Amino acid sequence: MRALFAGLTTRGKSFLAAGVAAGAFGLGLGERALLSIGLVLVALPLLAALATSRARYRIRSARRISPPRVPAGHNAVVSLRLENISRLPTGLLLAEDSLPYSLGTRPRFVLERIEQGGWRELTYPIQSGTRGKYTIGPLQVRVADAFGLVELTRSFAARSTLVVTPAIIALPSMPLAGNWRGEGGGHTRTADTAGEDDVIPRPYRDGDELRRVHWRSTARHGELMVRREEQRWRNRAVLLLDTRARAHTGAGAGSSFEYAASAIASIGVHLARSGIDGQLVTDTGPATAPGSFEDSLLDSLAVIKQSSGSGLARGMDLAHGGTGGLFVVVAGRLSAEEASRLAAGRRDAGPAIALLLAVSTWAGRRPADGEADETDAPAGILRAAGWRVTTITADTPLTTAWERLRASSGLLSLPGHEQGRFQAGAGR
Repeated sequence: MRALFAGLTTRGKSFLAAGVAAGAFGLGLGERALLSIGLVLVALPLLAALATSRARYRIRSARRISPPRVPAGHNAVVSLRLENISRLPTGLLLAEDSLPYSLGTRPRFVLERIEQGGWRELTYPIQSGTRGKYTIGPLQVRVADAFGLVELTRSFAARSTLVVTPAIIALPSMPLAGNWRGEGGGHTRTADTAGEDDVIPRPYRDGDELRRVHWRSTARHGELMVRREEQRWRNRAVLLLDTRARAHTGAGAGSSFEYAASAIASIGVHLARSGIDGQLVTDTGPATAPGSFEDSLLDSLAVIKQSSGSGLARGMDLAHGGTGGLFVVVAGRLSAEEASRLAAGRRDAGPAIALLLAVSTWAGRRPADGEADETDAPAGILRAAGWRVTTITADTPLTTAWERLRASSGLLSLPGHEQGRFQAGAGR
């Protein structure tokens, strides 16, 4: 009985109250007609509640989110499919899907009837300006009688996840030194297959096969020289994002941290779609989300938060252990000492680029005339070490910063003697 009364709508409760009042007055005044009206008014909601509760509707539900991962500010579409798998047609159905507050109000749908074996598909758009992982569901279906006196709620258990990543900016392609981009992680190249001008020979060692002797170099050096062994070159990048709270300013989507997250996401997606494998690391360590480089990058950045760390030591340790791939840094406030450690860790280890944020501009502060910019010292240190560096203010579009890097000559060529060795190993 408690469940029956709980399912009564406002109309049903009004009918019940009016019936009880009419019946009481009918008894008190001896008016049988008024008593009869009261009984009818009481019986209607009770019978409707009993019939609705005993209706054995079996409804199957499925939800699909397309796409399941979107950049902040973009729309996704949720599709709901309701299928009546019972032997009876349904009555009036009220469907309501559960949404987090940041995704908007809960969508509601009214379905007059679903025939036996029939189905209905419902769609609605969702959008979030804030990155994160959002749980959608469960779906609730209210079964109502034809008079609107009773509503009983049935809830499905299934939930779905929408991943909202930082905003992703399309970046123009960037030429890479030699054939670095063209050789995939699983590709190899031997000196035996290179042209005569591409070969880097080495002195003969016991056990080397005679077929690998390079006679032109032997005649030039006066000793037996052989072609170098097969070398494996990997298209790999390490992306370092500075997440230190002390290195950023601002709040919400307009903060320097959100700009940095968007920048590293855009660069990572650009590299991944250019055939380059990689890994995201922060000042707290490597990102560990499963999947391909692009999937792991975006899933990690969707939920990444600012850290309480004071330095980039853990991220730098990964840079020190680099194997010669591309190294990309997006940093907030960076001291000269931290820039020196970054530069020292990447010496002769491969091409490196840095996007340094002038964080004070996100707080509305600009350097006065003659005052040094906060990015001048770290940028100078990194440039002196062979890095390609661009500084970014709050009003600098990411595409503009990327174009500056593209305009830098020899952007992704390796410094010093490493460049010649890399190009010879990969071909020209």
